[in-house]
Amino acid sequence: MANFVRIGAKHPSLYIAWVLIWRKMLAKWVLNNDRKAHRILEILPGFVSWNLILFPIWASFFVPHYVAYFVILFDVFWFYKSGNTAVTSLIAHFKIRAASKVDWLTMAKKHSDFNKVQHIALIPTYKEPITTLKNTLDKLAAQDLPSKKFMTIVMAFEERELEAKEKSKILTREYKNKFANFLSTYHPDIAGEVKGKSSNQAYAGKWIKNKLINELGYNMDFVTITSVDADSQFHPKYYSYLTFEFLNHKDRYRRFWHAAIWYYANIWKVPSPIRVVNTFGSVWRTGILVRRDLLVPTSVYSVSLKMIDEVGYWDVDVIPEDYRIFFKCFFAFGGKVHVEPMFIPIYVDAAQSSTYWKTLVNQYEQMKRWAWGVSDDPNFIKWWITKKEIPFWDKTVHLINIVLDHFLWPVNWFIITLGTNLPVILNPVFARTVLGQNLPKISFIILNACLVFLLIILWVDWRQRPKREKDVPLIAKLIQPLEFILMPVVGFFFSALPGIDAHSRLMFGKYLEYKVTEKV
Repeated sequence: MANFVRIGAKHPSLYIAWVLIWRKMLAKWVLNNDRKAHRILEILPGFVSWNLILFPIWASFFVPHYVAYFVILFDVFWFYKSGNTAVTSLIAHFKIRAASKVDWLTMAKKHSDFNKVQHIALIPTYKEPITTLKNTLDKLAAQDLPSKKFMTIVMAFEERELEAKEKSKILTREYKNKFANFLSTYHPDIAGEVKGKSSNQAYAGKWIKNKLINELGYNMDFVTITSVDADSQFHPKYYSYLTFEFLNHKDRYRRFWHAAIWYYANIWKVPSPIRVVNTFGSVWRTGILVRRDLLVPTSVYSVSLKMIDEVGYWDVDVIPEDYRIFFKCFFAFGGKVHVEPMFIPIYVDAAQSSTYWKTLVNQYEQMKRWAWGVSDDPNFIKWWITKKEIPFWDKTVHLINIVLDHFLWPVNWFIITLGTNLPVILNPVFARTVLGQNLPKISFIILNACLVFLLIILWVDWRQRPKREKDVPLIAKLIQPLEFILMPVVGFFFSALPGIDAHSRLMFGKYLEYKVTEKV
C-alpha cells in the first residue's frame, strides 16, 4: 500500500486509473449481487455506530492517547455543528420574517400562466382525530391564494380504518365548497407493500393523476402536489409563495420546495422533556433552509405532479418516504433534482398523548421511526456506486451529509457526554500523563464555548415560538429556559437510545413496522 501511494504521488494518472477500475468492479459486483450488497449495507450503520460508541471503552485500556485525540476531534466537530445550527437558524429566522411580509399573491398574478396552476394537498391519514384533520383543512382553506379555485384536497385514508368513510362524509360535507375539489381515497392492504405513508401516497398519487388529469382535464404541467402531514398548520401565504416560486423557476419539474417545519402547534401543552426535544428540532429545521447543500425534504414538501409521475410515484416497500422520494428523483434524473427553500413556517404537533408517560413513549417511538430513515442508506449508497452518469461531486456531497447524520445519530450523545472521562477513569496510568490531565480541560473549554451558540438558539426559539396560551401558567414560561438542564437526559432517551434501537434492528434484520404518532 505504501508503494502504491508513492507511485500514485509520482504518477497521478495511474492512481486515477486504478480508482476507476476498482469503482467499475465494485459497481458490477453490486449490480450482480444486489440482495447480498443490500444486506451488508444494512449491517453497516449499526456496525459503525456500535464500534464508535464502544471504542472509547476498550481502547482506553490499550491506546488511550488515540481515544483522547478522537474525543477532542469529536468535540471540535460538535462545536462546528452547534455553531452552524446557531448561525444558520439566525439567518433563516430573519429571512422568514421578511418573507412573511411579502405579497406573494400579487407577484404570482403577474405571471401569464397564473390561472393555469392547481395545487393538490395530499393528506395521508390513519386513525387521526377528526379535530386534527379539521385544523389542517381550516388552515388550507384560509390561504390567501383562493382555495376555491386553485386547490384540490385529497384525503388519503387507509381502507382498514373502520371510521374512514364516515370521516370522509363529515369532512366532505363541511369542506367541499371551500376548495376546487375535495376527494378521498381508500388505500387497500396490498401484498408486498409496507403499511404506511409512502405506500398510501403512492396509491393516492396514481388515483389523483387519473382523476384530475385524465378525467377532469387539468394540465399536468401546472399541477403541484404537496405531501401534507395530518397535523400541518400552514402559514396563510404558503401556497401563494409556492405558486410564485413554481411559475418563476426555470427547472420547476426538477425541484422540491420545502418550508420550515416548527413543532410549536402544541408546544405549551407537552411536558418539559418533549419541549426541549422539539425546540431543538424546530430551530434545526429553521436553519437547514439556508444550507442548500444539506436540504432534503422532510415531513411536508411540495413538488410538481409531473416529476412524481415520471419517477413512478412513491415506493410502496419503505417506511420513510421523504428522503426516499427525493433521492429516487435525484438519481433518476441525473442529479439535476434539488430542493428549494421556502422561508415560511408550517406548524405541526409535538408528540403528545393522554398521559405524561404515554407522551414520553410517543416521543420515543416517533424518534425511533425518524431514526429508521437509516434503512434507506443502503439504497442511497448502492445508487451512488452504480449511477455513473451523475456528477461525482454532486452525489458524493449528498451521500456524505446523509451518512454522517444517520450514522452518528446514536453516537453523538455517548462521545460528548461520556467520552471525555472514560480514558481518565479506566486507565489511571494515562490519567497521570500530560494528555490525560489536559483532556478534560480541553473538552471543557470546547464544549463550554458551545454555550454561546445555545444562547443564540434559545433566542431564535423565543422569537419564533407562539405566545403562551391563556390556560398555561405564567410560571411555565418563566422557567422554560431552565428546562435545558434536562438536555443530557433528554438527549439520551430521545436521541441516542431510539437511534441505537433503530440501527440495531436494521443490523439484525428486525425490520420496523410503521406506527402512526398518536395525536390528541
